Amino acid sequence: MKFLGLEISRAGATEAGQVRVEPPVMAAAVEAGVSGIAAPKPWLTEIGWGGPSLSAKLPRVAPQRAEQHGTVFACCNNIAGDLAKVPLKLWQRQADGQEVRVRDHPANYLLNVEASPGVPAKIMRFALVYAWALRGNGFAFGPRDGGGELEMIELVDQDACTPLKAGRDRFYDFTDGAGIARRVASRSMVHLRYMALDGWAGRSPLQVAAETVGLAFAGQESAARSVSGAHSKAYMKLGESYEDDQTRTRNARRIKETLLNSNSDGIPVLGPDEDIKSLDLTAADQELLASRKFDREQLAAIYRMPPSKLQMLEYGVKANGEQQAIDYLTDCLFHWSGLAEQTMAMAVLTRREREADFFLRHDFDALLQPTVKERNEAMNKAIGGPFMTPNEGRRKIGLEPVKGGERLNPAPNMTRDDSAGKSDSKGNEK
Repeated sequence: MKFLGLEISRAGATEAGQVRVEPPVMAAAVEAGVSGIAAPKPWLTEIGWGGPSLSAKLPRVAPQRAEQHGTVFACCNNIAGDLAKVPLKLWQRQADGQEVRVRDHPANYLLNVEASPGVPAKIMRFALVYAWALRGNGFAFGPRDGGGELEMIELVDQDACTPLKAGRDRFYDFTDGAGIARRVASRSMVHLRYMALDGWAGRSPLQVAAETVGLAFAGQESAARSVSGAHSKAYMKLGESYEDDQTRTRNARRIKETLLNSNSDGIPVLGPDEDIKSLDLTAADQELLASRKFDREQLAAIYRMPPSKLQMLEYGVKANGEQQAIDYLTDCLFHWSGLAEQTMAMAVLTRREREADFFLRHDFDALLQPTVKERNEAMNKAIGGPFMTPNEGRRKIGLEPVKGGERLNPAPNMTRDDSAGKSDSKGNEK
């Protein structure tokens, strides 16, 4: 080492210290290999999507590419939209099994009114569930104040949120809405995760079925090329009576422009030896369209989505629409909502609240809204059961209670004795 320009070494040292030589850094190599989170390159956002494909010619299954497929978008949009449009209520299960609403809790406001400053709760829940259904992971920041009260539930950039592991603890690196880079524990993060085999790393259903989804994307790309004109739609036969090739080419261009120009009548003038033949759908094209129909069914099955919700009406008519709505609720929404409710409760509720049997539940009554006739008939049967008092039935439909409406009506095979203790006209007690 050097001190004041003098070389100083240990006593008895005979060899000079070896100077470490760093390899040169090439600017071109840095630019090609670095991908920041502020403006990530496509390969960074596609990490974990699809894995090695059995066929290198299949399109890569990435989230941005996946939502361009109409069926994938419809499935994610239906799940996110239906879970966001119904209230997400907080309940407590008491010792006797009775479930009661908990209204004086900050989670009610954050999940149903305003999730973060200026962001409605429905928009937050829609975006969170949409990212979860599409990517297999959905992230939101849930900070707490000094007293442990939940302050807000803020969406974060789904591409720029990185989960970290330290033993059994999990942390998340992200940038919040104020532009501050943060690293928070899992307690302050809402992390929806699907098919997480280790409990933490979510996987998209599209990622798991990457080969099937890749075939569907390949079929869509092939159909798009066919519609855009990449395949021949017709052929033109020209005569041999032209003076030179330039005149022949100019006439062919004139005929083609007449056919393609939207302002023309579409009727070209042809010579006696000229002809235009239209190429109809071949057997291969028809088979392609049939395979795209099969792809739609496969994608719907991946998301547990009933065909009727994707306007595949060949599987049912409007006459059984009510049963289709029930099947959609039980087969699809209950599956997704149950996972979302428990995962969100882990971040929104404290451990003491969860131990006290606090839980979240979507109110799906709005999805099965009855007609006025069905509602009135159900109320009439419930009140005359006796199952419900008249005032309880009036409150359900938004009417004011009436005097005497707190008494249960007798069963249909009984009559109420309202004359007990009264006397008739002769003074005899009835």
